[in-house]
Amino acid sequence: MAAPNISDFGSEPKPQLIYRCKKCRRIVASQEHIVPHEHGEGKKCFKWRKRGSDPWEDDKEPPQCSSIFVEPMKWMESVQEGGVEEKIQCMGCKARLGSFNWAGMQCNCGAWVNPAFQLHKNRIDECNI
Repeated sequence: MAAPNISDFGSEPKPQLIYRCKKCRRIVASQEHIVPHEHGEGKKCFKWRKRGSDPWEDDKEPPQCSSIFVEPMKWMESVQEGGVEEKIQCMGCKARLGSFNWAGMQCNCGAWVNPAFQLHKNRIDECNI
């Protein structure tokens, strides 16, 4: 009789995250499509804040990212058409979900992401399966 594997007992499947369009509920991305990025320094990274800094604002922690960055996917019509910089629309309802730029974009946390396929969190729902 084979001994039970110890790793079998403690390994529960982790719930997988999917992202849906808020308007039509179509799945637009999943956890595997997310492109992680290092958190930037917040407002200090933006050009208009680089000239002078307020020493009292250094105590604040950087803001949460207001969007996610994903890999280019087949449903993104404007990417398939060969655009360099364009808006990303939902395949079902044509709602604007974000934008992309092959040269890169700066997240609101201050980090640069190259190439950038950005989906705004206020336009998508995060769901566990």
